Amino acid sequence: MNFTRWSARLPGTQRRAAARTDATTTADRRGDGSVPAARAERPADGTTPAPGVPAVDDLSVRAVLDRVPALVALVHGPDHRLAHVNDAYSAAFGPRPAGAPAAAALPELKELGLLPLLDQVLRSGRPRTLKSRKAPDGRSYTFTCTPVTEGDGGGPGVLVFATDVTDHAEAAERLRASERRQRETAVTLQRSLLPQELEAPDDLRVAATYHPGGTEAAVGGDWYDVITLGGGRTALVIGDVMGRGVRAAAVMGQLRTAVRAYARLDLPPHEVLQLLDGLATEIDANQIATCVYAVHDPNEGRLMYASAGHLPILVRDESGTVHRADEPTGPPLGTGGWMHTSGSIPLTPGSTAVLYTDGLVERRDEDLDEGIAALERALAGATGTPQVVCDRLVRSAGVTADHADDVAVLVLQHPARTGPDSELFRNAALELLGGIEAAPRARAFASGVLTSWRFPPELHDLGVLAASELVANSLQHGTPPMKLRLRRTDRRLIVEVTDGDDHLPRRRRAEPADESGRGIAIVATIASNWGCRRTPGGGKAVWCEFALPKT
Repeated sequence: MNFTRWSARLPGTQRRAAARTDATTTADRRGDGSVPAARAERPADGTTPAPGVPAVDDLSVRAVLDRVPALVALVHGPDHRLAHVNDAYSAAFGPRPAGAPAAAALPELKELGLLPLLDQVLRSGRPRTLKSRKAPDGRSYTFTCTPVTEGDGGGPGVLVFATDVTDHAEAAERLRASERRQRETAVTLQRSLLPQELEAPDDLRVAATYHPGGTEAAVGGDWYDVITLGGGRTALVIGDVMGRGVRAAAVMGQLRTAVRAYARLDLPPHEVLQLLDGLATEIDANQIATCVYAVHDPNEGRLMYASAGHLPILVRDESGTVHRADEPTGPPLGTGGWMHTSGSIPLTPGSTAVLYTDGLVERRDEDLDEGIAALERALAGATGTPQVVCDRLVRSAGVTADHADDVAVLVLQHPARTGPDSELFRNAALELLGGIEAAPRARAFASGVLTSWRFPPELHDLGVLAASELVANSLQHGTPPMKLRLRRTDRRLIVEVTDGDDHLPRRRRAEPADESGRGIAIVATIASNWGCRRTPGGGKAVWCEFALPKT
């Protein structure tokens, strides 16, 4: 076959440039017959080429292809019969028989899936490239298939040009392996810092899920937590550290630990965020995080919360209507100089609340409000246990293994208990007007309530003693209005006394000669747990709880 009759079909600008070169060459040849500078190697001083240095026109196509260090194969016809392979191709894969179809003559191309690509190039007349494919010889090549036409009425063909990119492919694979290791490290750290098992409040049913970002996205710093505060109250928190990777996960771990510590102080939500804001600034002045901290009190039937730049809590009431807790919202943690405030939203029996991070609702091609509205619609139709609701919300948002961002979701339900379950959750309260008759009235009230709840004698007596001591302490050190509240759940008995003074009592050792100071010590000794907190409207609440015997 005469290879000098083959020429590449060049598209666009290259074709026009070639046409201009041909025109110039033709014009030059009509002159004095000298060889144009563009067609021969000419020394820099413009003299005639040295003897033994051939001009480009003197080289055959076969000679040019054989000198190319890349792998070159030339096929023609609809069955891609082999016309030629250069020396580099033969060195890589061995000699190939000319005239045989590519499926038989070039099995390595068949194994790499290039034969359909040859058909496509032949039909379209346009070049195609297949990047970084590992060949049977163990090396990686980038294949470029270019259509060519044979002169003198010959048929079309394809020039296969393979460039060795093994070094680049191995470097890219090392980089991908490093990124995978970093991501696995971040995911492991992230999951280890999240709660391995959620605390189980008496009055709430909770579930949570965490989905790391896909393989193309680094892991962020999403977190959540459930903290039982005692006295029937529960703190719930969810947050998102800006940034990705191990650093974001480490900052998340520090903030989550701090939240648990601050929650034990039983402070209002906005004061907890105020402390977190200062800590976030100390950890890293350039690192910010969003967070929402909420507290549920079954006696109030509301969810008190404070938000630091986080997305609004969604609550579906018993009728199925979804409410959005929009205000108040302060700036993210770590910005400093902002006084956060607390808000509230009803969470009555039969309600479901959802706390989530932006990965669940934020999409590049959608407005954020549209994502939140879609979540509201999904929550309105989601029923079942908290875990079922959690899974349904994640599926409705289209979260998959290759999701672009981390997703954390926390779902809590306040069940509407009926039938036998309602007997296990009871409340009783007594307003105390003060005076010398307050203590006897409190003891008689506590004794009657605990008897009606059919507590065993030992627990009955301990509950009456705790109520008597807490009331006596409030009468001596507190101010009106005063209230005694008794509450039972399926796990514990809670005794709580509130008054109008905001001075919090503390446990101390009373000297033998002291006439006071033993009440809190007695309560702390007989109860399973005790504590105190300031109430939102002013004043304080002192409580203790007793674990019910397991039946």
